[in-house]
Order: sequence, then structure tokens, then C-alpha cells
Amino acid sequence: MEGARLRPHRLAAIGLLSLFASTLTSVGGNWQSTLTKDPPGNFPELRPLRATYHFGWAGFTAATSEIHFTKSSENKFQLDGAGRTIGLVRALWKIDTDYHSVVDAETLRPIEARQTENYRPKQIATHLAFTNNGVTRTRTEAHTSSPGTKTRQFRFADLFDMQSAMLYVRSQPLKNGDVHRVVVYPANSAYLITTTVLGREKISVRAGNYKAIKVDLQLKRIGKHMELEPHRKFRRATIWVSDDADRILLRIEAQIFVGTVWAELQSLQFENPR
Repeated sequence: MEGARLRPHRLAAIGLLSLFASTLTSVGGNWQSTLTKDPPGNFPELRPLRATYHFGWAGFTAATSEIHFTKSSENKFQLDGAGRTIGLVRALWKIDTDYHSVVDAETLRPIEARQTENYRPKQIATHLAFTNNGVTRTRTEAHTSSPGTKTRQFRFADLFDMQSAMLYVRSQPLKNGDVHRVVVYPANSAYLITTTVLGREKISVRAGNYKAIKVDLQLKRIGKHMELEPHRKFRRATIWVSDDADRILLRIEAQIFVGTVWAELQSLQFENPR
């Protein structure tokens, strides 16, 4: 199998949050005016939990990820995740990743995020420090022919990381047809993400059978001059979230340049009973 065909697994191994990517339909010239300005909704906050997800491509499982979501005494949400390729894919493309994100529990705005990617020849560490005016990204590469650290800033008010964006959208009513548009900085670039609630349906995953909210997710990259650019590899994604008091992510199917990659909930354990 050629290296190019393994790139979907490389993305999957980064963790659950890396699969939230696809291609956004045109929003018009002044896209910033279309952003959702609503404050966080009053839906009950997510309970502390531990969950396991599997990621796959074509007909087989390529990676696994474990996540731990908690709320600290400082009124902050914290998400810690660890992912890795498994099976045949690991023999061909060994990847181990860790992810850490801290979000203000009241405003649902990001505070910081850290991501480490370990490959056979190198390690890439990314740190994001958020303020009200944007984000500072520090990226360090080790064990390469030209190791070093690079820092860049992206100035944009009301910016989200992946965890805070999910918590924000989750907090909304999510009625059929609802649309939310937010700007997200997951690691190296900013993206305009649009979610549209398609409806309700039943879904079965390894963790059980659920009534689910079906959501369409689309994405466009934000360029250096704040112009929207189509993503070269991702087309669109469909997300299923449990239609209950928890609104747990159940499954993602992302359409990319080589086909469909997916993530699915395998196990779930809440630390606090409701």
C-alpha cells in the first residue's frame, strides 16, 4: 500500500478531533458576517467520562483512541486523549499521538491545547495559547534533518479549538435545520466550520443502540488574507450525536479524497451518575 493511501490513517490516529473536516459550500464574500454570535446555550454540561473510539478506512480498523473528559475545581473543562495506529496499518505506518485541551467552562472559550505526534523518524509537538484576540501557535519538530521551533500568530476574536467548538455546538438547542458557523484553530491553520442539523434517527454502534441527532459538517480553510479556500483532501462529514441529556459523539463518517474514513464509539463510562 502506497504512503499516500495511508494518510487517512495518519489523520485518524491524531485522535477523534482530527476527523472533523470536509468541504464547505460557498457562504458568500463577507463570510464573517455569517458567523454564529449566540452565547453558549443552556443545555446541561457534559459529565466527566472516559470513552474509546476506533477509526477506520475502507473495511478495516486502522487506529484507536482513548479520551478522558473532566471538569476541574477552577471551573475548566479538560480533554485528554491518546491515539495510535493498530494492526496492519501500524506495521506500515507507526503513529502515536497525545492531545490535551483546556476550556473555560462558563464561556466555552479555549485556554490552551497541546498535541504531540510521534512518528518513526520524528516527533512534532504543537502548543496553542488562546486569548480573546486569537491564538499563538508554537510548533517544535525533533529528530529531523532540520529540527527547530516555529511560532506564528493568528488574530481573530471569538476563536475556538476543537474541544471548545464541540462543547459550544453541543450546548445549543440543535433543532432540525439549525445551522452554526464558527472559526476553529485545531493545530496549524484556521477553518470555518459549518454544522447543519439534518434530523433525528436511530443508530447502532459498538457501544450500544441510540437515538441520534444527525449533523452535516463542512469546512473551509481561512487563508493568509482571510479568504476562504477549499480543502484539497476533505469533502464533507456526517456526525451522529446521542439525542439525550448527554449528547455523546457516536460516529463520524468523513468523505475525503480516497473515500470514507470513520470514527465510532466503542465504550463509554461516566464518572458521575446523573
